[in-house]
Amino acid sequence: MLTLGMFLAGLVALVAGAELLVRGASKLALSFGISPLVVGLTIVAFGTSAPEVAVSVGAVMDGRTDIAIGNVVGSNIFNVLFILGLSAVITPLVVNVQLIRQEVPIMLGASLLLLVLTLDQRLGMMDGGLLFALLVAYTVFLIVQSRRETQAANDEYAAEFQPAATGSWDSRLPVQLALIAVGLGLLVLGSQWLVDAAVVFAKALGVSDLVIGLTIVAAGTSMPEVATSVMAAVKGERDIAVGNVVGSSTFNILGCLGLSGLAAGGAGLVVPESVMHFDIWVMLAVALACIPIFITGREIARWEGAVFLLYYAAYVAYLILAAQQHDALGPFSAVMMGFVVPITVVTLVVALLGRSVTKAGGPGGPV
Repeated sequence: MLTLGMFLAGLVALVAGAELLVRGASKLALSFGISPLVVGLTIVAFGTSAPEVAVSVGAVMDGRTDIAIGNVVGSNIFNVLFILGLSAVITPLVVNVQLIRQEVPIMLGASLLLLVLTLDQRLGMMDGGLLFALLVAYTVFLIVQSRRETQAANDEYAAEFQPAATGSWDSRLPVQLALIAVGLGLLVLGSQWLVDAAVVFAKALGVSDLVIGLTIVAAGTSMPEVATSVMAAVKGERDIAVGNVVGSSTFNILGCLGLSGLAAGGAGLVVPESVMHFDIWVMLAVALACIPIFITGREIARWEGAVFLLYYAAYVAYLILAAQQHDALGPFSAVMMGFVVPITVVTLVVALLGRSVTKAGGPGGPV
């Protein structure tokens, strides 16, 4: 009970810390005249990933590198399958063309780069430096590109992220700085509690730190993304709902693992064999799955969201069965690979071809 209390307290501290950090930093940026679109693309997107950074770097400093690796890989899988799936079930999500042509390929490219860098089962200090440098370049690119965004995109972000009204409690500079400081403090404290509790859970359940990192810790640190995307979907701000997930996944690889690799120093991060043989490939497959699903009408339909949720449940079930070496693991894997995955692929291909035929022409010929 004490460990559970520590875990829940750590989770609350992480979510509250991320919220305070995002509020303080975004209001501060808006007060200095930075556009709401840039704030949404950078400060808010990075702020919702702050728990992953805090937990991964904290785990590295404690020598728990499996939790650091599992947290990032598991969070990316959770982001797409669970958060995007849940948001789409709430309301079908219209996908911006820029996400299809730019952001998803960048997320996929970051995932492929991670695979290449870890082929030797180690993420060294130089690798971490490269990832973090790419994050800085990506951020600068987004800020420059935002000047050419459509008015509709600017209006959507302006409706969500507004400067503090004059006279409001968070309109003064000292308050905004205090929010940032308290938010960072809660992130550090919460990450420590969460990692400590996760280690105890792993020992009690008889599973590895990696499995805990891929599941409980990954889901816990992704709570800010859950709140942001679900609330954006409910309010009809679909660009924010989808963009937050894709941007956060890119940031997790470039930012979280970049900083974790730098924090690990010369020893670097040892990547477990199971991650190289299974989990990182699931992360790549999830990133690849976004492309045909996004292209089919540039919309994530409710049924596609439901499929994402079912696949996440199947992924967690596989991890648990594999960790326990359960007798049901073989039949479960056979059913997934022999029936569920092929049926899903065929369904997506048919949907994609059907949409292409519809666009190609109708009774009056090509349009």
